[in-house]
Amino acid sequence: MNPGSMLFSNGDLAETLNHQLDRIANAVAGWNEDALLTRPLGDVVEAIKGKFLVEPVVLDREGVTAEPIEDGFVPTQQFGETVNIRATTVTLVVPYTGERTLLTLRPDHFSPNPPTASVRDSELHLFWIGSMNPAPSVIQQNIDKQINDIQQWLDWSTHQVNAFNAAASQRIVAEVQARKDRLLANRNLQASLGFPMRKRPDANTYAAPITRKTIVPRRLAPASQPFRPEPALAEGQYEAALEVLLHQRNQLERSPSTSAKMGEEQIRDLLLLQLNGHFRGEAAGEVFNNNGKTDILIRVEDKHIFIGECKIWRGPKTIADTLDQLLGYLTWRDTKAALLLFIRSGSPTDVLAKALVKFREHPNYKRDGQHATEERHDFVFSATSDPDREIKLAFLPFHLPTPPTTR
Repeated sequence: MNPGSMLFSNGDLAETLNHQLDRIANAVAGWNEDALLTRPLGDVVEAIKGKFLVEPVVLDREGVTAEPIEDGFVPTQQFGETVNIRATTVTLVVPYTGERTLLTLRPDHFSPNPPTASVRDSELHLFWIGSMNPAPSVIQQNIDKQINDIQQWLDWSTHQVNAFNAAASQRIVAEVQARKDRLLANRNLQASLGFPMRKRPDANTYAAPITRKTIVPRRLAPASQPFRPEPALAEGQYEAALEVLLHQRNQLERSPSTSAKMGEEQIRDLLLLQLNGHFRGEAAGEVFNNNGKTDILIRVEDKHIFIGECKIWRGPKTIADTLDQLLGYLTWRDTKAALLLFIRSGSPTDVLAKALVKFREHPNYKRDGQHATEERHDFVFSATSDPDREIKLAFLPFHLPTPPTTR
């Protein structure tokens, strides 16, 4: 018979989390310079987050099961002597997910009497020990109280963990960005000196420390070539193009009688007209780029600042096929694109839910981007020709229903 041990009593949670925060700077400093500079910022950040962020413990109260009931003896004190009396032991197994260590650390808020349980890798064992032939209601009430007590302590713990994760995420981004800026400044300084640089003997022997809980990025092999800075497309121009499209989308949605009569090409031509009004005739449609023709392409000073594909929703396969098509258009230097989806029938909410699933199921999907609303949803994809190259993709849904026929 195992009465379990006391939970949340083998260390201080705040002290442990603070120690984790203090280790972030050293973890970033441990990355190989070329690896840090050549890989996308988001990949490096996600790799370090996988090592430092803490997953709160969540009890699966719906998955509680019972072990076979045990009949035995337990020691007790009677008249100053220890005697064994016959007793029944009921063991309940409660599955959980999250970091097991959290079940041992005391949160900032706590009560005088911590709960008890036997902790396993993915489950807690709770015990009721009492007289023979107990009433089921008595056992149920006792077990419910034990679970509620543990949940209360976990709520206190989770509050601290969530605050830590938010602070750690901000620090990781800041540390990675700061180190990349310092390294880039040093590389530019080296290039400006005009002297050949001696190669350090350990330059390519250090392995970046990576511990992952999620499957990103696709490739984290050592950088094969030293980092060389290259021109980046202007974020402001990309956002300006999206703003023009969103404004025209709103106009079309407010004029359903007009938009319902327009086909895919007519809508595209209208969008091109608006884009050319903003970019002075530099937007074109059905232009060859890499492995096909794209619906919308804006080129400024011989650089592509925007590549877009227009599609009418005809089921989830529309998203998968269009992503393959769009990613095939993009050359190695194209890093910003958009998918414009025209929803002619069905519930927009249902369509968006199905579409978002297909975006995240695509093999080139890496993570969600900055915007995540019904108006616009951003994603980050890896380039088909180079997994280390990131593609920023904006998903813009257009609700342009076909009006019902009237007699």
